[in-house]
Amino acid sequence: MSTDRFRTTTALALATGLVVGLTAACSGGADQQAGGPVTITIDGQPPQTQPFDRKIFDADVAAFEKAHPDIKVTAHEGFMDPKTFSAKLAGGQLEDVFYVYFTDPANLIARHQAADITDYVKDVPHVNDIQPALLDVFKDAQGHVYGLPTANYSMGLLYNRALFTKAGLDPDKPPTTWDEVRADAKKIADLGNNTVGFADYSANNQGGWHFTAWMYAEGGDIAKKDGNTWKADFNNDKGKAALQTLHDMRWTDNSMGSKQLLQIEDVQRMMGAGQLGMYLAAPDNIPTLVNQFKGNYSDYGLGSMPGSGTLIGGEGYMINPKASAAQIKAGLTWIQWKYLNPERVNSEVLNTYKEQGQPVGLPVPPVPDLWTGTVRDQQTAAKEKFATVPVSNYKPYLDGAQKLKGSLEPPNAQQVYAILDTVMSTVLTNKDANFDQLLSDASQKVNSVLATVK
Repeated sequence: MSTDRFRTTTALALATGLVVGLTAACSGGADQQAGGPVTITIDGQPPQTQPFDRKIFDADVAAFEKAHPDIKVTAHEGFMDPKTFSAKLAGGQLEDVFYVYFTDPANLIARHQAADITDYVKDVPHVNDIQPALLDVFKDAQGHVYGLPTANYSMGLLYNRALFTKAGLDPDKPPTTWDEVRADAKKIADLGNNTVGFADYSANNQGGWHFTAWMYAEGGDIAKKDGNTWKADFNNDKGKAALQTLHDMRWTDNSMGSKQLLQIEDVQRMMGAGQLGMYLAAPDNIPTLVNQFKGNYSDYGLGSMPGSGTLIGGEGYMINPKASAAQIKAGLTWIQWKYLNPERVNSEVLNTYKEQGQPVGLPVPPVPDLWTGTVRDQQTAAKEKFATVPVSNYKPYLDGAQKLKGSLEPPNAQQVYAILDTVMSTVLTNKDANFDQLLSDASQKVNSVLATVK
């Protein structure tokens, strides 16, 4: 769900002159021996209806070509569409370098619809500094690599620091367990004046999306693979525990307010108006609260997901299986230069963002939380140096996320979420909801949806 917003709100890099390419073997050598520049096609070019992002992207292409005269880039608008992907590949219309969600690679790898780049990625600078769990998204069972992550997110707890202070809570210490969330939500709701302590979605597939996040937080799952088939995996104690916490906050504590069947815009509007204490969200919600709902960066904090796990997502790029060796090398050179280039971000991109009035300091691109070790430390320091928003407000999220198990969305996610919407909406609108019946009915329906997964 959040990946759509993640994509549209992200401008990953700005045009700069600094170049940190691959080794000479990747940007010259074989390409030159082939008799001239290598041409690659790429997707991801913003449409002309997004003039700022389009200008930045096109300038990046020009700067890249100037720095790599042996590579020519032909950019196409849009992104990979799973519904048309196979036809484009078969018809020779698929770009050499194409964008994917984190939920795409496993199926593409299984169908041999992406190039095996294992022998090439060892020449990519900093590839060993990427978080292993994110690289694993692009690997098969044998450890072969088929793509690279370029941005990521995980669900956390977005909260109103001003309301925390007003309720006598420590805004630097957000809750880390559901018991603490429940207690803090009640204190915030007790402030009165239509203040809601905690809100959640329960409509338009968004309720099912968040129930998935609840299951991961409980250490559970939505679906598990049983041999070659998928089965629903939420009709259990963990599913009941998630529903019980929601039920108790809604009906026993009255900390979720009486208005339900909420969607993301409803919750963001409440938070932007200063009437909501907490909700589950990815970091990309914060600029939306400021830009669309008149919020202030200083009022918002971000904690890690309460519990032991969280829902993760993100994006990356893979290579057309029909690409030549020279095109694979050129494609990886482009991916690294534009998206996986910490030196370029540290020295110029963040400064440019700041000069152009863009927010710097959030745990989102142009400094996605992709890295480990020294590179991660350097990116953090650079972000603090150029920050235009309060970086310390997001420290609980970044620190806590490192300790959580991250899980991707289930197969056929949107169909699954539509079914699970009913589970969320019923619990939040019916005080006497029967958890066992809800979970059993939903499980049967989800099994039917999962039976179509190939």
